[in-house]
Amino acid sequence: MKYAIVESGGKQYKAVEGQTIEVDRLFEDVGKKIQLKQVLLVSDGKKVDVGTPTIRGASVKATIVAQFKAPKVIVFKYKPRNRYRVKRGHRQMYTRLMINSIQTSKPKPAAKPKIEAAKPEAAKKPTPTKKPTSAKASTAKKETPAAKKTAAKKTKGPGTKKASETKKSAGSSKTKSSTKKE
Repeated sequence: MKYAIVESGGKQYKAVEGQTIEVDRLFEDVGKKIQLKQVLLVSDGKKVDVGTPTIRGASVKATIVAQFKAPKVIVFKYKPRNRYRVKRGHRQMYTRLMINSIQTSKPKPAAKPKIEAAKPEAAKKPTPTKKPTSAKASTAKKETPAAKKTAAKKTKGPGTKKASETKKSAGSSKTKSSTKKE
């Protein structure tokens, strides 16, 4: 038995030749022939082909038989002690498809790899890399004592003080407090 798994409207359906399937509504006229190209799996009874995610070149030909509504579904919302009651109905639209044929892809013959001509040994050897000379190393920046001091000042945060600064600030506060008392 030949069948295929096809995708339509984000859902998967099993399509068997000569049978019908009901898919979410397709906006086409009744009697029109369509082709479903999203084929995920094809089986002919002996061999099963699985796509990754789809099978290239495979398709399912179908005819639209009918456009119809599903039976009504009643949605009833109710909250006790709040006088809240809502009754709504919903009818989903569907399309009925008659599966005419399932076409599988024909695999193309694999291309033969090209054989490269033999290259001489000299061309295969990598070229030696040059090491950096010591002259470049001597041109690197050297830090002077003045540069070290500025770097030390920069690393110091705004909230930190030297020990000598804390002593000065403590002494100045005493003098201020003594002047206020007088």
